[in-house]
Amino acid sequence: MSRTTARIATIGLLLAGLASPALAQTPAAPAAAPTGRQAAAADVRAAYDRADPLARQIFWSDQAEIDPMDPVAGVKAAQALRELGRFDQAAEMAGKVLLMQPTNVEAMLEAGRAHIARGQAFYGIAALEGARNARPDDWRAWSLLGAAYEQVRRADDARAAWAQALALSPDNPDVLSNMAISAMTRGDTAGAEPLLRRAAAQPGASLKVRLNLAMVLGLTGNLAEAEQILRRDLPPEAADRNLAWLRERTGGTGVDQARTWGSLQGG
Repeated sequence: MSRTTARIATIGLLLAGLASPALAQTPAAPAAAPTGRQAAAADVRAAYDRADPLARQIFWSDQAEIDPMDPVAGVKAAQALRELGRFDQAAEMAGKVLLMQPTNVEAMLEAGRAHIARGQAFYGIAALEGARNARPDDWRAWSLLGAAYEQVRRADDARAAWAQALALSPDNPDVLSNMAISAMTRGDTAGAEPLLRRAAAQPGASLKVRLNLAMVLGLTGNLAEAEQILRRDLPPEAADRNLAWLRERTGGTGVDQARTWGSLQGG
């Protein structure tokens, strides 16, 4: 038994039903409050959700091994593996979840993210289309499908998927950022800039969106504004590294394909 296992209590299933016919006339009692052990287990899980990717990967992989039918553990283990850059392992973990839980939409989405991240989006399209069919009103499936279709050169399908994602979630910064990075990979940095400005202006814009804007500004020669963004959002050493990367490419003829596809993971 692992150290993590020793700290986690098993959470029992709550079963509905009457204990005896005599209880049939009794008003239903309020749901029981979580036991101390259940609350402790939930608190430990919440704490690990705030941990770094390596700690999360170890914890959630252990939880998935304890209970392969846990609807959360395998997905979160795959997410942590992806954040660590272990894309093949992330795809494998998400695939294991789907073998045991073929209707797990979050696992479908995570499988798609992992395959996109490892540059093999073709193998994630079926899972993402399954997520889309199961939850047609979830913008994330459409956004990820746009990224996957773009990677396999289905440009019309990508545009249609992103249009539907924006119809469901107008001005969503992740969708706009994916569209912009797609434009950059085609060499259309001028077309990417307004999309990223629009994305970065949204209240929910992430650090990734702002850094993508800095990247496109630097690549189009606007290093001063790019530096302002980087200095606000990154520690000095990290900002210096990104600026050095941009200066090397200022005036170049193309965009670093690995860097841009690494960014094309929204949703």
